[in-house]
Amino acid sequence: MAEEIVFCRGGGCTAKLGAGVLSRVLSCLPKGAHDENLLVGYDSRDDAAVYRVSDDLAIVQTLDFFPPMIDDPYLFGQIAAANALSDIYAMGGEVKTALNIVCFPEKMDLNLLGEIMRGGSEKVIEAGAALVGGHSIADDSVKYGLSVMGTIHPEKVYANNRGQAGDVLILTKKLGVGIVCTANRVGEASKEAMDEAIRSMTTLNKYAAEICANYDVHACTDVTGFGFLGHLHEMLDGRLSARIRSKDVPVIAEALHHADEFLLTAAGQRNRNHTQPFVTFRNIPFAMEEVLLDPQTSGGLLIAVEPVQAEELKQELQKAGLPARIVGELTNRTDPEILVV
Repeated sequence: MAEEIVFCRGGGCTAKLGAGVLSRVLSCLPKGAHDENLLVGYDSRDDAAVYRVSDDLAIVQTLDFFPPMIDDPYLFGQIAAANALSDIYAMGGEVKTALNIVCFPEKMDLNLLGEIMRGGSEKVIEAGAALVGGHSIADDSVKYGLSVMGTIHPEKVYANNRGQAGDVLILTKKLGVGIVCTANRVGEASKEAMDEAIRSMTTLNKYAAEICANYDVHACTDVTGFGFLGHLHEMLDGRLSARIRSKDVPVIAEALHHADEFLLTAAGQRNRNHTQPFVTFRNIPFAMEEVLLDPQTSGGLLIAVEPVQAEELKQELQKAGLPARIVGELTNRTDPEILVV
């Protein structure tokens, strides 16, 4: 009897390799000659590469793909595309072109692939970009994503590690989508919670980035597979510390319930192991700890902004329909690096 090909085994950004493993591998790669036009490369652990081509133009380049985390192929395509496009927005760029990346079993219904690519194409169009081709291979499981190119002015790049002590941190989307998707796979998530997670994952960070362009944003990243605390650690870059107020962090409420029921991801536990030396929780419930470590698929932007502008930026993001909240602030370097209260 032939083995059944399963569309959704669990994926999204929970499928990423752990941050610790990646750091060790990348540290061993040859660096090559220094190029002064490479403004952001992989050594900075940023969201995308930025290469200057003239005094007023730089190219932003990224790619992202993963296995399905939900059974609906059309929605999976939308989520995977929104997630890949997000890295351009996290750098402050404007999306221009995208290429499909497809892994698909030859024995699976091609109509599923058509629905995946239809969902992805619609999100590229929503981004105002052009889908210009791609590459596919036969594989034993489904994977989909995009290679994306954008543009930006070289002096307006949102690097993830240029925050300043005193900056206020704003998060634009709710946490908990990884836990909710995990609960959904075992039939425990409510339809309402899953609908909320899907709305979040299919919302482009384009709208938040466009609003941020009018403010003095010092640093920005999108919260994805390494969880809120993992990506915050990368933002601090060994120079700064952060204080997070857990009660202000936007969360899909049902995710806390599922975390208490230990419906967790292996990737979330990898995130816990990686961030343990840098993070101190002060009287934080276990469920909230897990949400802060939860891998997010197509998560929100984490923004470090001038303190005098933070409230106005938050309100404008909320007026645009985003559940943005002020979640903490950056400080001079202390021990612990990240304090969650």
